Amino acid sequence: MNTEIAARNLSDTDRYNVLPMIARRMGLEMKSDRGLWKDRAIVELNVAILHSFAESGVTMVDHHTAARQFITHIEREEREGRVTHAEWSWIVPPLSGSCTPVFHRTYQNQEVTPRFFYQPAPWKGHSRGKCGCPFHQ
Repeated sequence: MNTEIAARNLSDTDRYNVLPMIARRMGLEMKSDRGLWKDRAIVELNVAILHSFAESGVTMVDHHTAARQFITHIEREEREGRVTHAEWSWIVPPLSGSCTPVFHRTYQNQEVTPRFFYQPAPWKGHSRGKCGCPFHQ
């Protein structure tokens, strides 16, 4: 999703922190947050990400479309009598969250099984004198 790349990976101050560079190149006044320079830069970054992927022929979904798709998924599940579990902070995009239909909803956030869990690498058991293969232990 575009916001995962642009708003989380590239814009996060603890990651790539590209917003100041983009704002400078856009000629935005950066002395005060009141001018919303970060907001303007992050929107243009998201537009650039979507454009770049489209130009390369690679499918990339925008956060508004993904939010609508998730609501459609929830509605289908509800028609079948099932509950959709989700963590709100992962479902609501980091850009324009309140403009998406997933914002004003609550979700049951619980661990659902079956699911995949992290496990130690099987080949690491060999150093303890055991073969990592579950059939030869």
